[in-house]
Order: sequence, then C-alpha cells, then structure tokens
Amino acid sequence: MSRTRFTRRLPAAAAAAGLALAVAACGGGSSSSSSEAAPAAAEQLKPNADLSQQSVQITVWDGYTPKELPQKAMEQLKIKNVQIQLHETNEVAMTKLTAPGDSGIDVAFVSGQYAQALNEQGLLEPIHHELIPNLANLYPEATQLSYDKGNKYSVPYTWGTTGICYRSDLVKSEPTSWNDLLKPPAWADKKVTMLATERWLALPALKSLGYSINTDKDEELEKAKELLVAQKPHLLRYDDTTFGDRLVSGEAIMAEAWDGWCPTTDPKGNIKFAVPKEGSDLWVDTMVIMKSSKNKEAAHALVNYILSPEIHSWAAENINYKVPNKAAMEKVKVAKGSLLGTTPAELLAGEAAIDLGQASTKYTRLQQDVTAS
Repeated sequence: MSRTRFTRRLPAAAAAAGLALAVAACGGGSSSSSSEAAPAAAEQLKPNADLSQQSVQITVWDGYTPKELPQKAMEQLKIKNVQIQLHETNEVAMTKLTAPGDSGIDVAFVSGQYAQALNEQGLLEPIHHELIPNLANLYPEATQLSYDKGNKYSVPYTWGTTGICYRSDLVKSEPTSWNDLLKPPAWADKKVTMLATERWLALPALKSLGYSINTDKDEELEKAKELLVAQKPHLLRYDDTTFGDRLVSGEAIMAEAWDGWCPTTDPKGNIKFAVPKEGSDLWVDTMVIMKSSKNKEAAHALVNYILSPEIHSWAAENINYKVPNKAAMEKVKVAKGSLLGTTPAELLAGEAAIDLGQASTKYTRLQQDVTAS
C-alpha cells in the first residue's frame, strides 16, 4: 500500500485552520458559497500562441501524476520547459500560492474547497474552455460540483467519498449507519478506527445527527463533539495512515475510510466498503491556473493534455482514484471488488466540502477537544 493516498488526503481537513489564516493574509476571509465570489477578469489568450516560448511550473502531491508527465508534455506540446514542485499538503500549497508576490506557479493541484478559497481572493485565472477541448471528456456530473458549477475556475482531476471499510468475515452484522462506528456494538469494541483529521473526524457525527458537513453552528458542532467524546473509549485508535493494514491483519474490523484506500481488492475478498445511509461527502481534487502565471496558454495546453484519456486514466490505474473523465474511465480495467466502478451519480449524492474561512478554526478546536478527552 502506497502512502501517496495519505500525504494527499490528510490536508483537506487537517489544514483547515491554516487555510483560513493563509487566505486572511491575502486580504480577507471566504464566503460560504462560491456563487458569492466575483469572477476574476479573464485575459485575452492566444489559441495559437508559440508554446516553445513558455514554461510551466506545477505544484502537486507526490505520486499524483505520471513521473514522465513533464517530458511527455514538452515533447508532445512543444512547451519550452515543464517542471514539477511537490507539496505534501493543501496547507503547504496554499502557503506557496497565497504568499505576497509571484509564486512562480502556473498550474496547481488543490482540493475543491481550496480552489474556491483561491478564487474568492481573485488569485485564479478563469478557465478558458475554448483552450481545453478535452473538457468534453468529463462526465456531465463533473460540471455540477457545488463549489464551482460549470468549471469556471477549476478542472476536476480525481473524486471520491468517505465511508465504512470493514471485514465482512469478522463483523456480526454489516454496517449500514455511521452509528455503527460511533456507537459500536460489544463485538466491535476496541476494534474500530476513525480518521483524526478535522473535517473527517467530525463527518460521521454530523451526518448521523442530520447536519451538514459544512456547518459552522456552535450548537451542532457541540452535539457532534459529545458523540465523538463518548465514542473515544471504544476505539482501537485514530488512524489516517494504516487502517487498511489493520483491517487486512484483523486487528481492526471496521474503519472510517476514504474509498480509494479501502483495500477492497485484497485477495481474500473479505474487505468491503459501505456509504452509510445518512450520507457522506464528495471530495474532489482539482487543477487550477494561477492569475499570476505568465504562461497561461501553455498552462491551458497542459491541463488539456492531462484530460486526454491516455494520461488521465493513469490516476485510476496507479493510485486507485476515480477520475471524473468518462473517456479515461472507459480505458480502465476495473478489478473485482474495486471501488472504481462507483458511478458519478452515486458520488454526486455526497455533500461537497466547501471552504469555511475563519469558521474552520471551530473544527480545529473540536478535533483537539475530542482527541485530548
């Protein structure tokens, strides 16, 4: 099992407070809805620009794109130079992208709510759809993401959800509710793990209570905290990185898990994944183009290239992440038990996390109070 999944996914919750502070440093907080943000003015770009005079700097999570992507892009698109910088977390990426001055980054990979925050600060170039014809490869559902309907300033790269990963041969009844984790039966006592990152730690309790995963209401967060504090003595541990291994070994029998890293393709076929009846989230990782980029035509060409079926299918085949690209997914051979067969409609039933601005600190406090209790 690669650790790529976790170096990528941890920040989308764990760095929430850092995001709020980074965005505030750029001149303000974030609204609760991307529709409230005034769109940044788009430059006039040249469809036939000489890309051999442009270079592209990318910031992305380690292992999230093919290693040969820069060389292939230079060869096939005739871009002068393509270089990759790595970031371990969304928080690190945001620090780069919101620092005073030009970050030097042209294309950034960040999670959806972080793209929303960048756009609300006027830091993103609107997507010039005419320069990315491969947007036609996306599923229609990928144009209806709540933080950016119509892909006005971001292009989705991967997407997924959170649920219960479990050993079907060790549980006495298959889990169907978040309460199966929050109030585990006696046979599962001390055999359950939970994600510790802020927004995901809160997610099961919020959903079980019928609340939004984006709530900033103090009374709702307090009720969620009470559930989580009561749950803690019955947990094996909080685990964001090795829950899959613990399920394979049988040390854990149920775990809150991100779908892409629930090891449902384990040869024994005993590990299953369920989205609880109360519902879950929809997480999306995106590609954005910085307004400060001096290489916008090449940046668009690179995003278009990544959306080609041959390139975009790599993520599904190599890191077990679903991609919102119909043409790419049609190239992927889905192994028995793999969650890659989840449909776009099923994913879109999840609630997308949005940027909460300064309210993100409430989730930081909740996480600290629960884990310290």
